[in-house]
Amino acid sequence: MTPEALMSQNMSVLPFEMFRSFAPTFDRHWPFTSWTPLCDIYETDKEIVLKMELPEMRKEDLHVTLENNVLTLRGERKFEETVNRENYHRIERKYGEFLRIFTMPAFVEGSKVVAEFKEGMLTVTLPKNKEALPRQIEVKVI
Repeated sequence: MTPEALMSQNMSVLPFEMFRSFAPTFDRHWPFTSWTPLCDIYETDKEIVLKMELPEMRKEDLHVTLENNVLTLRGERKFEETVNRENYHRIERKYGEFLRIFTMPAFVEGSKVVAEFKEGMLTVTLPKNKEALPRQIEVKVI
């Protein structure tokens, strides 16, 4: 089929109807699926910091645990259906449950871990124990 014939065939279709064929997310489980939030982890002299993007989530839907040096982050982003399903042309954002698991080094001070959630960003700060902190060693002259 020539591009002109294809174009004239689709001209009778409303413009938004053409996008429906590109949307595999309109299946039975729409739009719920597991997803993996983006995450950065960096280290300073005193701590390990994890930052995770969690837009449109509530603090109540997040769970952070540290057990046996395993940091577990889990939660659920719920789909708030304020518009009828039939009115969506495309859904690319993921909804549903997520689970991220990270093995932390043994030098993390588990009793001092802090998790903060602000403006869609989860920040978990894992302080290093005193033995892991850099220290100056005096050199003795013999």
